[in-house]
Amino acid sequence: MRDVLVCLGEILIDFLPIEAGGEVTGFSLHPGGGPFNVAVGLARLGQPTAFVSKLGADFFGRRLRRAVRAEGIDDRWLGDSTAPTTLAFVAHEDGEPVFTFYGDGAADTRLTTEDLPPALFERAAALHFGGISLLRGTTPAAALAAASGLRGQALVSLDINVRPLLIRDVGAYRATLERAIASCDLLKLSAADIAWLAPGTDPAAYAAAQLVAGPTLVALTRGGAGVTALRQRDGQLETLDVPGFPVSVVDSVGAGDSFSAGLLAALAERGALSRAALAALPAEALCAALHFGAAAAAITCTRSGANPPGRADVDALLASR
Repeated sequence: MRDVLVCLGEILIDFLPIEAGGEVTGFSLHPGGGPFNVAVGLARLGQPTAFVSKLGADFFGRRLRRAVRAEGIDDRWLGDSTAPTTLAFVAHEDGEPVFTFYGDGAADTRLTTEDLPPALFERAAALHFGGISLLRGTTPAAALAAASGLRGQALVSLDINVRPLLIRDVGAYRATLERAIASCDLLKLSAADIAWLAPGTDPAAYAAAQLVAGPTLVALTRGGAGVTALRQRDGQLETLDVPGFPVSVVDSVGAGDSFSAGLLAALAERGALSRAALAALPAEALCAALHFGAAAAAITCTRSGANPPGRADVDALLASR
């Protein structure tokens, strides 16, 4: 029985800046990592959620385990490692978050294909993972194995989430990313991702080209402007533009992850957690799901750090517009 939405990959500690008089005077600690943020978002939206990764044998790893359990996320597939926890320091430049990572050999880079339990392939209704999971250690091979094993059985969701400072071998990363895109059904990317992957290319044209590679749906997020979704339907390219929500932005960290969580939760509620169901979903229903994701992202931007909203908050924002 496929009864759980699974997130796989990086789980780390974000150090968010504390500022006074325009200067950073310290940092506050927050659980983070793209797939972890998505898992939290899904759980807060009422979806049964599990996480697959490895935790460090240190204070941070123990704190992360407590955070996972506190959110009601199933941690039975969240292993332990003797390696340390990945740490990410966040700064803000020109209103955008800039990350500095410390995580060579960290626990969440050491997931192996042998760590993937048979129950994962039997129970997952959806799998979500991100581009950082494709960068370091043995986790990329594990992520690709999970995606390949679930293709056609569950909805496979990928957020490219390019982090140029972490990419040491551009050729190897591009090759791994191509395999991941070919294995996914739902691809989420941003204009910033495309600017690095294909400088000078029109974002919508790049997004449309990815449909040939494998995904059924490509969601191109446009910040406060909303999201553009593209899919092939009845042999024609279908483009759906969904507006964003004007909000007073406090911090955009985790907004893309909240969008992914909101979209996946909305698709689950519409019975669209399969490649065929996603392709056949009526445009009106798909727009509603995208709108739900955009609302979740907007709420996250009004908060400090990656702090996904619950269902009541999203419903309230949707009802107010």
